[in-house]
This record gives sequence, C-alpha cells and structure tokens, in this order.
Amino acid sequence: YSFLFLVFYLVMVYSDYTGYPFPTAPPVDPFAKIRVDDCGKTKGCFRYGKPGCNAETCDYFLSYRRIGADVEFELSADTDGWVAVGFSSDKKMGGDDVMACVHDDNGRVRIQHFYNVGQWAKEIQRNPARDEEGVFENNRVTCRFKRPVYVPREETIVDLHLSWYYLFAWGPAIQGSITRHDIDSPPVSERVVSIYKYEDIFMPSAAYQTFSSPFCLLLIVALTFYLLMGTP
Repeated sequence: YSFLFLVFYLVMVYSDYTGYPFPTAPPVDPFAKIRVDDCGKTKGCFRYGKPGCNAETCDYFLSYRRIGADVEFELSADTDGWVAVGFSSDKKMGGDDVMACVHDDNGRVRIQHFYNVGQWAKEIQRNPARDEEGVFENNRVTCRFKRPVYVPREETIVDLHLSWYYLFAWGPAIQGSITRHDIDSPPVSERVVSIYKYEDIFMPSAAYQTFSSPFCLLLIVALTFYLLMGTP
C-alpha cells in the first residue's frame, strides 16, 4: 500500500497532471541589438559600407565604450565566418593584438585572441575577453565582449589606454578556424584611436567610393584645365 501511494504521489508531481512535469532551465537572454543612436555620444563607432548603414546593414561595424576598468567592444560583419579588430602601432598587418569573433560549425560565436605574425594570425591562449556573447543570424556574425583597459606588459596584449590604429577585418571560417579576410586591403582607421574620445566615423566601401574624394576632385580639375588649355 505504501509503495502504491508513493507511485501515485510521484505521478501527481511529475506528470502532465500538474501542468509542469519537470523543472525548466531559466530562459537565455537574447542578444541585445547594437544601438547605433549612441554612436558619437556614449560610445565610439566605425561603419564601413553603404552610406547611412547601421550595425545590421554595414559591411563591417565596430563600437567601443569604457565601462569602469574595461572597454566594451561590439562587432558585426556581413559574413558567416569571423569578424575582428586589430590594435596596431601602424596601418599595416604584423605585430598586432587581434580580437576575433568566430562562428563555428556548431552555430556558436566564440571570442578568440590572436597575434599577427607577419600576414599570419596566431591564436594566443591567454584571452583577455570577458562577458562574451555572440550570435549568427541573417548571415551576419555579431558579438559583444569586454577586455581590461590596463594589462600587465606583454607583447601580444596592448594597453588600451594608449592610442592605436584599428584594423578592421572579416572573412570565412572553416570548421571554426579563420581563413583569409574577404577583401585584399581591409579598412584601417585614418588616425590612431583613443578610447577616451567617442566619434562616429563612416568609411565608404569600394562600391560607394565616388568622385567626392579629394584626389578625384583634384584629378577632375587637372583634366579640365588640360582640356581648356588645349582648346584653340
């Protein structure tokens, strides 16, 4: 009789009779969309692509802001592989501290730390990233993470309180490993970037670079002058 009572009790508690057969895990917070209306105000932003693009439509997007002793970065790119930012003492690839968000074969987006050795990115096991989150949707890799402003002196991890050129890159991944970036000459910040200064900087992609550039305007003026001088 006691055994039958126990069985009946367990069925009452864990069956559909109660409406809640088993405890469920708390829901996972969805990835909060990147806010671009804060750009130039409470965070710095770089946009590369079509004029007027945002974090969901730019070819590449990056934001940064200080939060206490950390800097929070948000990255997004039109790719199914990886998106990264490099911190460099010049505008060239080589000897750079790189943070990359990599979409792996299991659908996850992982934050990895690399160091550019020449044209090759070597993964570094010591990863300064924390509070990592990422998502792959609409054929875009998007992520958010923090890393300390100050770090112990080390070749592969720069101090972000100093100003650096920012290298922007993205490309495909094979089985969770990054491969060569999508374009031959990825965009680079025009000048060194300070985490203490928030700007909203737009860089047109090759498809939207028109005759509005100073070089092209100078070329047009020179050609016009040449044609006028050569006219009898």
